[in-house]
Amino acid sequence: MKCRHCQTELTFTLIDLGTSPPSNSYVTNKTIHGPEKYFPLRVLVCDTCWLVQTEDYAGAEELFDEDYAYFSSFSTTWLKHAEKYIVDMVERFKLDASSHIVEVAANDGYLLQYAKARGIPCLGVEPTKSTASAAREKGLEVVEEFFGVRLAEQLVQQGKQADLTAANNVLAHVPDINDFVSGFVTLLKPSGVSTFEFPHLLRMVTENQFDTIYHEHYSYLSLTAVKQIFETNGLSIFDVEELPTHGGSLRVYAQRTDLGKREIGSNVSALLQREGAAGISTSAFYDGFQAKANKVKNDFVTFLIEAKNAGKTVAGYGAAAKGNTLLNYAGVRSDLLPYVVDLNPAKQNKFLPGCRIPIVAEDYLKQYRPDYVVILPWNLREEVIAQLSYIRDWGGQFVTAVPSLKISA
Repeated sequence: MKCRHCQTELTFTLIDLGTSPPSNSYVTNKTIHGPEKYFPLRVLVCDTCWLVQTEDYAGAEELFDEDYAYFSSFSTTWLKHAEKYIVDMVERFKLDASSHIVEVAANDGYLLQYAKARGIPCLGVEPTKSTASAAREKGLEVVEEFFGVRLAEQLVQQGKQADLTAANNVLAHVPDINDFVSGFVTLLKPSGVSTFEFPHLLRMVTENQFDTIYHEHYSYLSLTAVKQIFETNGLSIFDVEELPTHGGSLRVYAQRTDLGKREIGSNVSALLQREGAAGISTSAFYDGFQAKANKVKNDFVTFLIEAKNAGKTVAGYGAAAKGNTLLNYAGVRSDLLPYVVDLNPAKQNKFLPGCRIPIVAEDYLKQYRPDYVVILPWNLREEVIAQLSYIRDWGGQFVTAVPSLKISA
């Protein structure tokens, strides 16, 4: 395989997580008796541009289909994050009713609803039918396509150039990252700004967040790699912020290289220097990641077996993509984890891909009163613990497996 940015032949493996189905390909009652399509889940590192990337096996159309079940609005933490984003961008870039915001990967309208409420014209680009329909129910205009240069040119022809584009947790999801980034250059007005949020590779590696790896993530991004990708395709980064979301993310601010006039902030050079000091452009930085993931897997399986042998009951919470990575890598099935609770009705009464553990509504917890609740989306740990505090009434405890096994009341 060649690097999806610079075309260097890839020979350096970061981690091999075996095989698993796409993490959002939930099994239904109709498909439970049929086969699933598994793909190797191996991550490679380009030692030229240092883009970390999943080995190619599945196309975007196969991963992000009309039944895509990830809806952003089921996390109150994420909704607050989205609302604050709109408030901050309106203030920083003086956006008003004469401005135009375009969000790529608009999902169910979780973010643009706050722009609409402020009377700012906006447009969502969202290729998955299920979430695009949910966004339209909020009164939002949505183009149901994958984004790239071709679509950007069409939008410009329709008079829909953007003062601000938002792309949250999508840069990692695109197979053709060069075409995707170039699309923003086309779509932006001369003084426009693009923001991108994505999990930070530095945090993923140093904090053992290996379950962030799944097939829908084609790339794992550092500021070092993103800066090079952007500059090659006509965007220049002028600011960067570190965020707590998804276990540690970056928000990158970019402008058109040809027409942008904003000065580059000191945050950019400071973070690049920090990544450099950590060795992010050296093979040594990535050594040992596989061994750390193996330890998490072994500790988690040992916990589940010991709980079962002790007569304790265990439930999962959050049918999240990262949870599917952990469960399939660890080989966990319903004998050790009988069910996983999720608030999203689109996931309930289905089964997790690969491990085929049933997904149920929250009332199962109150009915069966498990001794342990494993929080699979560990990045939402505090939110979930507050939401499920009632399990303490029967002595229930919370468990997270990543970055290391943690049990707490």
